Amino acid sequence: MSEFLDLCKRRQSCRGFSDQAVEHDKLIQCVEAGRLTHSGCNAQPWSFVVVESKDMVSQIALCGQQLKQNVWLGTAKAFIIILEEHAVLSPIISCFLDSQYYAKNDLGAAAAYVCLEAASQGLGSCIIGLYDRKKICELLNIPIEKQFGSIIALGYPANDIVRPKKRKVFEDIVRFV
Repeated sequence: MSEFLDLCKRRQSCRGFSDQAVEHDKLIQCVEAGRLTHSGCNAQPWSFVVVESKDMVSQIALCGQQLKQNVWLGTAKAFIIILEEHAVLSPIISCFLDSQYYAKNDLGAAAAYVCLEAASQGLGSCIIGLYDRKKICELLNIPIEKQFGSIIALGYPANDIVRPKKRKVFEDIVRFV
């Protein structure tokens, strides 16, 4: 099996982090992986906000603990927020397509690259779906109209257990023609 597939099997949503701080250089590597992600027409419709100061990490964690969910976010050591930027396509293409046509897929790919790079460095990650966007914008001085791609919690996993992946059977979801 390839090293990449092994990495894909190891990567999981981590919902509990150890007390160990995440090194700044490792966060840079995660963002670099996201930055290098492919994008439709090479529009690169993203920017990244790295939250690593203890105080701000704690405040962002609270923004993700809505409805008494995600209490484990209090153990996160960093967050990477991927913001959607206006995609600029070449004039030849833009007259046929909306410049944001590819953006959502591109942002998802960037989040996947960030998470896979984190896993390759021994970090755990989890993409957060429930959060107070308005409060996060306020805390980080992000314009309220700015769209979020993903918020990714990061840290060293609290344990080394790799849960077996529960996936549909390959033959049930693939058809070769």
